[in-house]
Amino acid sequence: MSAAPVTVTEVRVLEGPNLYFPRPAIKIVVDAAGYLGADEGTLGAICTRLGLRGARPGAADSEQRQRAVMRLVAQVVRRIAAGSGTTRLGVRVRTGRSRGEVVVAFPWRWQGRAMALGQCLGPALVGLLDPDEAVGQGAIGAAVSTVIAAEQGAHFTMNKPKIPVVSVTGTNGKTTTTRLLAHLGMSAGLLTAWSSTEGVLAQGELIEPGDYSGPAGGRLVLTAPGVQLGILETARGGLLLKGMGVSVNDVSVVTNVSADHLGQQGIDTVDQLAEVKAIVTKITKPTGWVVLNGDDPRVWAMRVGIKARPWVFSLDPDSPALRQSFDLGGRGISVLDGDVVVLAPHRDPDHLIAVVDVPVTLSGLSEHNIANALAATAAALGLGLPREAVVQGLATFATDPGHNPGRMNVYSLPLAGAGSATVIIDFAHNEAGLEALLAVAGGLRPPGSAVHLGLGTGGDRTDEILQGLGELAGRRADRVSVVHKASYLRGRQMAQLEAQLRIGLARVGVAEIDSYPSELDGLAALVAAASSGDVLAVMVHADRVGLQEWLSGRGATVDSARDIRRKVTLARGEHEAEAAIAALWAEPDAPARIGAARDLLDSDPGDPRLIFELASAYDDAGEQMEAISSYDKALGAGLGEPHRHRALLQLASSYRTVGNLTAARAILDALFMDRPGSAAVAAFRALTMLDQGEAPAAVADLIDVLLSRSGDPDDQAYRAVLHAHAQELH
Repeated sequence: MSAAPVTVTEVRVLEGPNLYFPRPAIKIVVDAAGYLGADEGTLGAICTRLGLRGARPGAADSEQRQRAVMRLVAQVVRRIAAGSGTTRLGVRVRTGRSRGEVVVAFPWRWQGRAMALGQCLGPALVGLLDPDEAVGQGAIGAAVSTVIAAEQGAHFTMNKPKIPVVSVTGTNGKTTTTRLLAHLGMSAGLLTAWSSTEGVLAQGELIEPGDYSGPAGGRLVLTAPGVQLGILETARGGLLLKGMGVSVNDVSVVTNVSADHLGQQGIDTVDQLAEVKAIVTKITKPTGWVVLNGDDPRVWAMRVGIKARPWVFSLDPDSPALRQSFDLGGRGISVLDGDVVVLAPHRDPDHLIAVVDVPVTLSGLSEHNIANALAATAAALGLGLPREAVVQGLATFATDPGHNPGRMNVYSLPLAGAGSATVIIDFAHNEAGLEALLAVAGGLRPPGSAVHLGLGTGGDRTDEILQGLGELAGRRADRVSVVHKASYLRGRQMAQLEAQLRIGLARVGVAEIDSYPSELDGLAALVAAASSGDVLAVMVHADRVGLQEWLSGRGATVDSARDIRRKVTLARGEHEAEAAIAALWAEPDAPARIGAARDLLDSDPGDPRLIFELASAYDDAGEQMEAISSYDKALGAGLGEPHRHRALLQLASSYRTVGNLTAARAILDALFMDRPGSAAVAAFRALTMLDQGEAPAAVADLIDVLLSRSGDPDDQAYRAVLHAHAQELH
């Protein structure tokens, strides 16, 4: 029999704790198709020669055969290692991307010799398939000789931190959690350094730009001059390709696990991705804390196998995970009565701060960032940071470009016509991130306004994920445009990526969308089509700095915590001064009411709602000229619905009262076209038409509106004849 193909397709050095071992390891990927298709008797004989007595290889290409090949490959690794002087070698073996692919890993002490073993594994496996047993024995012997002759190379060294270290991982929220936790550390007076996807920073100053969410970031953080606390954002790519950058951590945080980057580095399912994320929890010191998302079953399952104590965070204070954490000697953190609270068994809840007073939560609007704040708080307290410093840090960390660039940055942008729009810049890159972005956009949208979405992501997502993004966008946004990211296509063409997004959009009935070659082009187009009060949300990867500069150049300002709270209140159809406005209208004296409205406006002179209330107070007091001027100011300042409609109607009424029937009629005609079924508009318009000598037409319009609003069954008999009479009056 001739030797069938066996190929080693990858030999990778993992420099720290990894998916296979809590220490440096070698990962080898073997395409063992020759073994998968070999004759069952031949393979059984090879297993026997290797000491795998009783092995049942099973039929060719079967799953039973796959398992037998995995055992065989692991045994060959042990044979070569033993022959070269390494006994009792730990070997882990897994299935690969196909049935014929085997992934095998083992820890290394000397990197050069370990690499040599990996590189000679393929020839050894090929030799064993030869029908001449001597060829197989010779292949094993040659591999042993190669390993013995290889230079030892570097000796493994574990990077043992001398300062407290926190490792933060998860599919979403890890960058925000890392930055917030670093801010809490600095609030406690510690010289804090951290690594992230945007670089390595110390005390907020950039040391090294670039994606440092892997082991290189950890090394740079720990060597920063004078560093007292290290926070390491830890992404799946670094864990799979290099391993952890540190041997242990004091606290680990897992924010969530959702579908993202599947189909890469052998990770095809969310469960496999969760296994990768769990690496950070397994190297946490027994005296430390593992902070886990109790609302994510895959994350909470990571409590199994950890040596440290669990500290669960959950948005539900009655979550079963909280009780289970207490049973394991752990703690919890949640939201109770609107406050961030620390929970421990047999103790009263410790109320730290109101959620609405934590700026990163966007006045409590962003559940995603509430969870991130809970995770960072638990980690900070787990490190032993003072409670008062943690509370201060929570109250001073904002979602602005300074504290958290590219993550839920909210702007107010003046529009060319009148009023302003809200713009959200966010690094949403998967379904969970987009869902969080759209939830915030919807929560900032006032009644009658629209959400415009700039949809786009990297090309390294599966077709299923891209289609899911399109479906979610079409279901939750009022207008969707694709904004491409040329530097993040990662092997795809723009047209291919967009086609998958369009498939998802079509599932929810969105067939026509615009497409732009860059995020900046997309934002400019969204702004051009926006009306006052609209919310524009852009998924940003490559052009964040360019978008920020473009917005600044057009007069956009970053929203403060107070600005965001006001927008959240307005989106609910309310105003932050609602109680004061109600008290104003409870005042029976008209001059006193005007004075109260002026005082209220003095507290925020540019607020269109407060200008409208002053106009209404003038109107109610019979001071129509002052009312007209104030109505115009309120409308020009971007007064939103439903008050915009009311202001127009009252402005028209004031014009009629002072005898300017032409101005009144122009406003009322536009309103009548916009809301043909409105009884109030029809009535005011009819009164104006009566003043203009158009009594028959006024009666006709009132008949049509009255009939359109009537639900009386008896009216059906007269509907046609009454409409005919109305037509005759025109």
